[in-house]
Amino acid sequence: MGNNQNDYLLIAVVQAQDADDAYDALAEHKFSVHRLPSVGAFLGNQNATFLIALPKGCQHIALDALRETCRRRVEYIAVPLENAPFPLPNPTPVTVGGALVFGLDIEHYEEV
Repeated sequence: MGNNQNDYLLIAVVQAQDADDAYDALAEHKFSVHRLPSVGAFLGNQNATFLIALPKGCQHIALDALRETCRRRVEYIAVPLENAPFPLPNPTPVTVGGALVFGLDIEHYEEV
């Protein structure tokens, strides 16, 4: 059975362009960080999903590190124009980036 040293888990989905900086910023604070490759569903972009174990009460430090390293940016996708005689791509702006973060209390864990 695990101890309560790390009793909070953040799951952060980060765009690939920001993943290295985000990982370094989190590791700098000595958080236990595990990085998993992932892919966005809407645009199919490469992402990284971080599992971040930390003591309860330190969430704000991890969130600040993610805010500082994960930027929102505008990308353009080609959307076909409706009622066009032939498909003309219409560049449509889409905001991507930042970090999507979930926080979970850890009541119990075991190493097997």
